[in-house]
Amino acid sequence: MSTFLSSRAKRGICTAVLLSAIPMLAAAQQEPSVRYGITKSKDTVIVGEPFEIRVRMRAPAEAEIRFPDNPDTSGTVQGRDPRTIQVVDSIQSLDLIATYHVAAWDIGRQPVRLGEVVVTFEGQDRSVPLDAVEVFVRSVLPADTTLRVPKPARPIFETRPFPWWLLVALLAAIAIGLLLWWWMRRRKQPRAAIVIDPYDRAVRELTRIDAMGLVDAGERTRFAALVVEVLRDYLAARFPEASLALTSREVLGQLRRQPTVPLEHLGRVLHEADLAKFAGWALTEDRARALSRDTRAIIDHEHAASRPVPVDTQAAA
Repeated sequence: MSTFLSSRAKRGICTAVLLSAIPMLAAAQQEPSVRYGITKSKDTVIVGEPFEIRVRMRAPAEAEIRFPDNPDTSGTVQGRDPRTIQVVDSIQSLDLIATYHVAAWDIGRQPVRLGEVVVTFEGQDRSVPLDAVEVFVRSVLPADTTLRVPKPARPIFETRPFPWWLLVALLAAIAIGLLLWWWMRRRKQPRAAIVIDPYDRAVRELTRIDAMGLVDAGERTRFAALVVEVLRDYLAARFPEASLALTSREVLGQLRRQPTVPLEHLGRVLHEADLAKFAGWALTEDRARALSRDTRAIIDHEHAASRPVPVDTQAAA
């Protein structure tokens, strides 16, 4: 009887164990199969050098995977760009790769801590913590300067030296401005006119015309025109009313009230020159030379008559 009871007790215990294991098996069948891996593009970097951390997560095709954000900006390893997610497979299973673009800002071994990955399957969320990744950050300084010495503390009130270079630059700019002003003012001032005595100019021009040899070359009309032009220029310089725009007759009319001008002699010279220039009168060689001498005589007479009388001569008179 005791053997029979012990057998029944054993069967009851087995049945109870099986019944209690059924919910656990069902829960195990409902929990999704999730696998992940973490890799890094570089094991050793320098300060500020970018590198990548890749997190690959595989879950059932019906699941949803939410990766954590970039590392916190307050840490020594900070994100440089937004993370990127690449889909490897979405048919047989959901296979995603999240790439984090980061950089380290301190030397030594620096851990990179990411948050948890949340996998949602059939309305239930499952958090998958990620392992920390370490990267070694080496210094680019020589071996004897790797020790970092902090800068000395700044004083509470900083006294900056007076910027003498600014004063020198200001004085130089003022000096350049004054030089430019003086140069521009000097350019605007009219140049002093060089006054040439009409008599000296007329004598020099007559000498130059005689040296041209126009009479010997047969160009007596041109010779007469040039000689009379010198005479008209002299009279226009001496008497403003005897303008070059006037005709020979009008010039004689304007000079009638000038006692220093020999009008009769001047009228004969201007008349012969007009005949040669406008009427085609042929001048002989002797007459052309005489016309030049008469022109020189008129200029000499007017110049001598217009000069003031010496004091001794007035006293004798």
